[in-house]
Amino acid sequence: MEDKGKNIEEAQEGCYQGWMSLQSQRIPELKQALAQRRSHQGTANAAADDNKLRELTQKIIGDFKDYAGKRANLSHRCSSNYYAPSWNTPLENALIWMGGCRPSSFFRLVYALCGSQTEIRITQFLRNIDGYDSSCSGGASLSDLTAEQLAKINVLHVKIIDEEEKLTKKVSSLQEDAADIPISTVAYAEEHVGEPNLAVDQALDKQEEAMATLLAEADNLRVYTLSKIIEVLAPMQAADFLLAGKKLHLSMHAWGALRDRRRRECIIDGADDAGGKEEK
Repeated sequence: MEDKGKNIEEAQEGCYQGWMSLQSQRIPELKQALAQRRSHQGTANAAADDNKLRELTQKIIGDFKDYAGKRANLSHRCSSNYYAPSWNTPLENALIWMGGCRPSSFFRLVYALCGSQTEIRITQFLRNIDGYDSSCSGGASLSDLTAEQLAKINVLHVKIIDEEEKLTKKVSSLQEDAADIPISTVAYAEEHVGEPNLAVDQALDKQEEAMATLLAEADNLRVYTLSKIIEVLAPMQAADFLLAGKKLHLSMHAWGALRDRRRRECIIDGADDAGGKEEK
């Protein structure tokens, strides 16, 4: 139950912190399930392990759906907080798309993992490291994607990019509305800048509500994309993909915080107004 003493931004940040904590919790669960499945490769226990992986991946999809639902509830009339969250680092906000990551970035992660894992396996094969045996891979990694899987992922990728573009056009239109009537005309007519105005408040409330609707649509597209990719992948591939995604998300937040600390430790030489030098 949410603390009634929290304001809306604190509630939104609390929801985000809970989501990040849950992602951290799922990482060891995925690692353990993957390690167990790999240890049973080629045995009678492999099928049971695959079922456990399926259950875990569906639980993680459920986590994402629940988080999206909570965001939708908290974004009503306060949706602008999600478009440049104060709880994000500047690095994350520079990369944000409609309150989160681009759904199409999920495909880039699949392709990146597929390429890197293939390179590793080729190296292992050539060097005969760890007794590598290509006959025992069993769909163990994303480097084992079949032609059929790649074709399905490509079709889905094209579809999702099209949906992204539709949402981007909608949010662009909303952003342009800020320069329209009545906001622009009131701003011009007011004697003192930024005075409270009922017409402006009503227009901005309407815009916040429209942005909340678009945020929910974007979150739904993210959930849909993730679930459809999981459907294409084998159990081990799906778990490996989700593990990589969670580690990437948490790492970007940590790297962003690290870069912020470094920037705060830099001193700008005020004597050079044209472009001061940074000193550490």
